[in-house]
Amino acid sequence: MDSKQEQKFHELTEAPVSRLICRLALPCIISMLVTAFYNMADTFFVGMLKSPSATGAVGVVFSMMAIIQAVGFFFGHGSGNFISRELGKQNTETASNMAATGFFAALATGLLICVLGQIFLEPLALFLGSTPTILPYSMDYLGVILYGAPWMTASLVLNNQLRFQGSAAYGMVGIVSGAVINIGLDPLLIFVFDMGIAGAAWATIISQLISFCLLLVGCTRGGNLHIHISRVQLKWPYFRTIIQGGLPSLARQGLASVATICLNQAAKPYGDTVIAALGIVQRIMMFGGSAMIGFGQGFQPVCGFNFGARLYHRVQEGFWFCVKTSAAFLLAVSVVGFAFAPQIVALFQDDPQVIACGSAALRFQCITFCFQSWIVMSNMMLQTIGRTVPATFVAMARQGIFFIPLVWILSTALGVTGLQITQSISDLLTLAFAIPIQRKVLRELSNS
Repeated sequence: MDSKQEQKFHELTEAPVSRLICRLALPCIISMLVTAFYNMADTFFVGMLKSPSATGAVGVVFSMMAIIQAVGFFFGHGSGNFISRELGKQNTETASNMAATGFFAALATGLLICVLGQIFLEPLALFLGSTPTILPYSMDYLGVILYGAPWMTASLVLNNQLRFQGSAAYGMVGIVSGAVINIGLDPLLIFVFDMGIAGAAWATIISQLISFCLLLVGCTRGGNLHIHISRVQLKWPYFRTIIQGGLPSLARQGLASVATICLNQAAKPYGDTVIAALGIVQRIMMFGGSAMIGFGQGFQPVCGFNFGARLYHRVQEGFWFCVKTSAAFLLAVSVVGFAFAPQIVALFQDDPQVIACGSAALRFQCITFCFQSWIVMSNMMLQTIGRTVPATFVAMARQGIFFIPLVWILSTALGVTGLQITQSISDLLTLAFAIPIQRKVLRELSNS
């Protein structure tokens, strides 16, 4: 372990927990906000084309992007959680091997997604929820997005590995730079070069490629683990560890994608305006929760290092600090979102039907939004300390175990209103299960 890594170890295991989390969380929050912002940029600029079908296509393809992100988070969290614990034990060599293994595995999987997606492009677009009028737009958008799958998955691995090493600032530079470029390219390619919705997709994958290159550079700085193909370990114990650490993320992100597909399919009978409205609300809520997730990401390296060093009291202190702080923040965001729901939805689409449908869905979600503080922080802690089974259940609950059956049951029983309230009901049920699961783990740590 070199001097910079030694210094990082002492800081993460000795500095005051609340101050340490806030410092580590700041670049994560910025990264998450910027990422959420440029995820919304495509929706915003495509909305200027004045076509609910084009806006609906962005929402439809969003579920495929969630699958690509799920793969990236699977390898990123699966390797990153292990890396933070190993660095907490001062096992630098093992951590370096895992960093390379996770990165190249994600790159190869992203390439496979790209090839298969291009072969089955039209069936895939239909499966994601495209209506006949949305299909041409979704194929244009999806066909381009798939080209970027290899470096999109690998970028997420690099960003998460840097974060779990306590070097989120390097990840922030890569993410923010790509986001700024994406926002600049969107209007240029969509309107100036008259590429339409395909221009939005090209803007996304070009910016993601630039982020990828900057993140690779970040791995060579600040005492971070370098990525070398010679360190790749094609051994089952490494992949088993990635599966154990990354399964909750894969379940959460993968089921979020399945949930979006189910939502789009259930919304099909009600037309393009409902699909567009619900897609817009998804992006808005993602932006609203991004700062809270970034705050939790500042907790994860503190959690991993201190758990590896057997400093369990610091793990618990960090958890309670994050839950209380994020709950207060989400409550404030919910009040603003509920009060100004029509104005917020109108920023993305000025169709009166889209605004009416989206405003109702946004207000329903604002009612239960603050419950995510306990759900997300519990999931992050459980995953980081290696509690795979409870972490996976909590990860799957909100947008899988509860959401998927509810979206069909409630839409059948209540129509569009059922679609609008599904996420809120799912949040309540997830909270009811997450509280006893997390409290049991906290008691076990207290007794250790």
